[in-house]
This record gives sequence, C-alpha cells and structure tokens, in this order.
Amino acid sequence: MILAIHIRFPVHHLDIVIEHAGDLEPALIMAVIHAESTFRPFAESHRGAQGLMQLMPPTATWMAQQMGNVDFDPNDVWKPEVNIAIGSFYLNWLVNYYHGNIDLALAAYNAGLGNVNSWLANPAFSHDGLTLHSIPFPETYNYLRRVRLRQNIYTILIRLHSIRR
Repeated sequence: MILAIHIRFPVHHLDIVIEHAGDLEPALIMAVIHAESTFRPFAESHRGAQGLMQLMPPTATWMAQQMGNVDFDPNDVWKPEVNIAIGSFYLNWLVNYYHGNIDLALAAYNAGLGNVNSWLANPAFSHDGLTLHSIPFPETYNYLRRVRLRQNIYTILIRLHSIRR
C-alpha cells in the first residue's frame, strides 16, 4: 500500500522544495508540482508552460529578475533546482500579493493574475473584492481542489519521509 502511494505521489526534490519554500508549506509546493507536471522535469503544456512547476517563459524571466538573477537563461527552467526556486518564489510572491490568501494565489498561478484580479472586481464572482465565491473557469476551480487535496497527501508523506530519516 505504501509503495503504491509513493508511486502515485512521489516525494522527489524535497530538499530543493524545503530550501525554496519561503513562507509556504513544502507540502503545498509539492502539491503544485504534482498537479502541474507529476514531477516530470521536461513537461511542457500546449500553452508553453515549462518544467516541474510549469512556468511560462516571461513569468520565469520576470521572477528570476525579481530574485536578483540578472544572468537568467530561459533554458535553465528545465533544471529542477532552477524551476522549483523560481516557481516557489512566484507562488510566495502571489500569496503576498493576495495578502496571504493561498486560494487566490493558486487561482492566479493557474489562470493568471489578470483573470483573478478581474474576477475580484466582478460582483458575480466576488462579494467583497477580496475573496472569490465563484471561479468562472472550471479548469481553475478543479485545479484548486486538486492542489488542496494533494497538499493534504503531501503533508502526510513529508512527515513519513522525515520520520524514516
């Protein structure tokens, strides 16, 4: 049973995730990686998102600059340590941008900052302009559910992983 869980939910690159988690739980980052690429470092979406955390090239370049990496090579997103560092930084940035609201940050990670901001400004999706009571993109709604479920699973797996060490 445990082997089947580890096959379905691998605990790869945990040291890198912990190193770059910032203010976020490593289980959340592991859940995003699993939802985005199922830990395939050379995954590429039909929209051009790349690597473990499925970074769009302009976002990766912008975040690398925000991190102080002025010599960033866009091809480096295929390296797990670079992709996780930038993706984690971006997710932390989004959480800060949305004043600690992880669900808004995850929605923006999936659907884009512009979409989430327009939903927050629309009374059909947000009563207070700070939270969403409805997400108009089914893909994003399902993404949030998948990531949050995987976060619970990875919380347990990371605990088990640390006990075995």
